[in-house]
Amino acid sequence: MSAATPFMTLRLGGNYHTLPAGSSLAALLLSLGHEPDAFTTAVNGEFVPRLAREACLLRSGDSVLLFQPIVGG
Repeated sequence: MSAATPFMTLRLGGNYHTLPAGSSLAALLLSLGHEPDAFTTAVNGEFVPRLAREACLLRSGDSVLLFQPIVGG
């Protein structure tokens, strides 16, 4: 029996990214040094609102997309 892997790999945009297993979407943004309000997020094609990012636990193999919101008229 092998021990659980302490890290996971996911797709971030078009690249692979490794972070501690059990990390939330909010923790990923912090680890990247991004301001939480600077991006709109999606995990596996599903929009994740800002207030739900802490509860959104990532799993190895997930696909995460970060979008900069477009504002203007």
